[in-house]
Amino acid sequence: MNTASNPKKRRLLLIGFPVAIVVVAIIATVAWWFLKDDAPDEVNLADATAQISSTTDTAITETSPPATPNTTATETTTTPGDVSGTWNVDTSIGEFNYAESTGTFVGFRVDEELAGLGSVTAVGRTPEVSGTLTIDGSTLSAVEITADMTSLTTDDSRRDNKMLNALSVDQFPTAIFTLTEPIDLGDAATTGAPFTGTANGNLTIKGITKPISMPIEAQVVNGAIVVVGSVEIVFADFDVNVPSAPIVLSAEDRGPLELQLFFTR
Repeated sequence: MNTASNPKKRRLLLIGFPVAIVVVAIIATVAWWFLKDDAPDEVNLADATAQISSTTDTAITETSPPATPNTTATETTTTPGDVSGTWNVDTSIGEFNYAESTGTFVGFRVDEELAGLGSVTAVGRTPEVSGTLTIDGSTLSAVEITADMTSLTTDDSRRDNKMLNALSVDQFPTAIFTLTEPIDLGDAATTGAPFTGTANGNLTIKGITKPISMPIEAQVVNGAIVVVGSVEIVFADFDVNVPSAPIVLSAEDRGPLELQLFFTR
């Protein structure tokens, strides 16, 4: 008996084809997510300073001696000299997007375990950052950084909404870091050598202020100061509950707070 003359088989085929298509689509989506690793790289000084070169379009006012005359157009050079004074966060250097943030930003990273997808890293970043740092001789004496939390962006708008709600950005739109102990920059302040140290200060999120010690790296490059840093924080310390969703099997209650900052005079 052929299929065309058997109504029961015909109905099964009509039902089976859509189901098969849906199953294939689901498998393809899951496989794509398994193979996909789109979490942006962690901050590092080498990548950040690469954004500053002699071809940078940003107008930089520099009072210290210029770079050596034989610097090539593609070479990134340090700028030795007196860096004393107040420097401002410059958001015009580099560009910002989720996949590749080459400019100023503040953000976080959280490890999650998703149903059917495995382990992933959720990353959120905001490019809306302002602030200043002050240097006296070779001492970093003051820093205050303010990040607009309402501009935090991840790879998924659904995650964005849950994240912004968890941070209560309607009531607490900013996060603030204030340096509480001066940092001796040593020769790096005048030679342009990379600096590695710790920034001790107060971090305020959701109106709650806690002391933190953030490992940082910094360098004076072509009239700009580049700073990157990362420190693990416990979200509950700031009354932040990790957002939940049916697909999220588990999520760490802590994660790195990271920053990449460019300062100019």
